[in-house]
Formats: sequence, structure tokens, C-alpha cells
Amino acid sequence: MRVLVVNTGSSSLKLRLLGPDNQLDATLDLDPWHGETASRELVTFVDQIGGVGAVGHRVVHGGTGFTGATLIDDGVVKTLAALSDLAPLHQTRAVAAIEIVRELLPDVPAVACFDTAFHATLPPAAATYALPAAWRERFGLRRFGFHGLSHAYASHRAAEMLSLAAGGSVARTPERLRVVVCHLGAGASVTAVHGGRSVDTTMGFTPMEGLVMATRPGNIDPGLLIWLLQRGGLRLDELAERLEHGAGLAGLAELRGNSGDLRDVRLAAEAGDPRARLALDVYMHRLRRETAAMAAAMDGLDALVFTGGVGEHQPAVRAEAAAGLGFLGVRVDYGRNTDAQGDADITAEGAPVRTLVITAREDLEVARQVRARLASARS
Repeated sequence: MRVLVVNTGSSSLKLRLLGPDNQLDATLDLDPWHGETASRELVTFVDQIGGVGAVGHRVVHGGTGFTGATLIDDGVVKTLAALSDLAPLHQTRAVAAIEIVRELLPDVPAVACFDTAFHATLPPAAATYALPAAWRERFGLRRFGFHGLSHAYASHRAAEMLSLAAGGSVARTPERLRVVVCHLGAGASVTAVHGGRSVDTTMGFTPMEGLVMATRPGNIDPGLLIWLLQRGGLRLDELAERLEHGAGLAGLAELRGNSGDLRDVRLAAEAGDPRARLALDVYMHRLRRETAAMAAAMDGLDALVFTGGVGEHQPAVRAEAAAGLGFLGVRVDYGRNTDAQGDADITAEGAPVRTLVITAREDLEVARQVRARLASARS
């Protein structure tokens, strides 16, 4: 079955047509794309590819109702739209893409695959906020976690790489393998994956919790936000806007153009900009701290994985993170780290914890879930 994977980002739309053996048959990238109606380029692409057996949509937030891949109908679309305030950068665009592609391919089954679903296995101790039970029950408050499709693929691929490297056996069986996956991009999160299941993660009720990101602050004292509203004179809409678009690296470094791109921040820091230097230090401090916390959630670590745009393409980030995690057994080889291309093992000789770089392939994870969901529907 050929699966058309539709991946909506915060400002882009990526389409990947995967053949029966997951070969990449066609691609289309629209950047920028903000949820507008079908463009001529999109219509032409869909008309030309032909032979689509199913469509798989990456959707950031599934709320409490969607904990696995789900066949899309009008009711599902309506429910997903109602969750938009929990992931404002992504959800409305995902819903728009679903509606557009359904119009272009009305007779092709479509499946929603959720970033939150992988984290449905979080144990209560990791998923529960220390808030009154009445609030949690009334509003469905819990830690959802995000980037689940990326974390799922990277952890599965890590187990495969470790098994292949060991000639078909690994030090720990797949059921016991402890992997920390660092998905680092404009948005970033770290997840503890024990035996293929998410047991803790840094993002929470929304994608704003956890690591310092390009424009989002990550963990922050809620009392500080209350103070800003009550004593600082900030309006609620102003606070929400700055936390989503003007905090994180962008807010720390205050570079021209409000760039939160880590590459720009690093260049400015190396040129002597003190704000950029602080931004980089805060980013790395939080990354090392949260990675260690994920290892603690599993009582140890067998493999550390870097994925996502930053994780795959910035060796300095990997080296600096590993330098602060030596107490866990993480050490990387300078040459392997610098030269890493695609999926790579960058572990230093003799290090007890393997460190891997894995290319993010959310499209493969979506296609796998789509095929599994349709197979179960037929059985």
C-alpha cells in the first residue's frame, strides 16, 4: 500500500509518498505554509502522484480521547479543532491540511497519528500534575507529552541499530532497553523510553513545558507568570504571545530579527555577544539537566539518541551535552561525532552508554501506524 504522509509544522507543510516497501516515491515541501486553502502546487502534486492507498496525518495533540491512530471522519475533525488552544502553532494547520487533502482525495481512507499518543503509557507518577483532583478531573489536566512520532521512531531505530551492531543481540533485551531520545529542533523535548514505552518526557499539558526552545521558554515558575499579570501590568494576551513567540533562545539572545535559531545564537556567542553566550549556556544547562532526569526515571541508561534538526546537524550540541553526562557513562568520539551523517554511532571507545545520531523519520512512523490501523479495521 502506498501511503501519503502529511506533516504540518508550525509554518510548513511536508508531503511524503511512501511505497509498499517504504521507498520514497514523491515529495512536496511548502514553506512557508500557514493553513491556507489548497495551492496550485499542492493540487498538482496530488493529481500527479496517483495510486494513493491511504493518507496519514501527523497531528500534534490528541487530548485524552485519542491515544492511538484513528480513522478520520467529520466528528474526529471537529474534536481535533476543539483542541487547537492546547497547541496553537500546529493544531489549526493540521486540521486545515486534513480538510484540504480530504477534498482532494475524497475516496481514500485517512488516518490521524498523534504526537501525544506515544506518551499515553506514562505512569501516573509521571503524568499527573500536583493540582487539586477536582481541577484535574474537570479539565482533563495531565502531562500529555509531544514529538511522540519522532520519539517512537528514534527509539525503535536505536534498538535496531544496537542489535545489528551486536550481531543480533544487545546487552539488554528490547523489553529492558533504556533509551533517552533528545528531539532537538525549534521545538525540543527529551523522552525516557523503557522497553519501547514512554515512561517520562519533558513536555507536558502543552508543548511549552520542558527544554529551552527557539521561541518557547520551557520550564518556568508559574508564580512568576502570576506576578507578571498581577504586578507587572502585562495583559494575558500579551503574556501568551511572548511566551509562544518571543521567549526561549529568541528572548534570551535578542538577536536582530528575533531569531531563535540556535545556529545564529552560537555564531553571535562566538563573536562575543554576552546575551547570546548566556542563551547558549542556559540551553545546554537545561538539556543536560533534563536528559539526566530522564535517565533517573528509568534507573539508568543504555543509549542516548540525538534526532531532529539540531540533534542531527549540530555536533557541538551533542559534544557539549555529552560532556556534562559523563557520570552516566556517556562519552562521544570526537571524529565520529564531527563526521556523523545520517544514522550513526558516535560512541567513544569503551563508553558503557551508546550515543547515536538518528535521522528523524516521522513519515515512516506515520506510515507504519496507518497500515496497522487499516489492517485492524479490516480484521
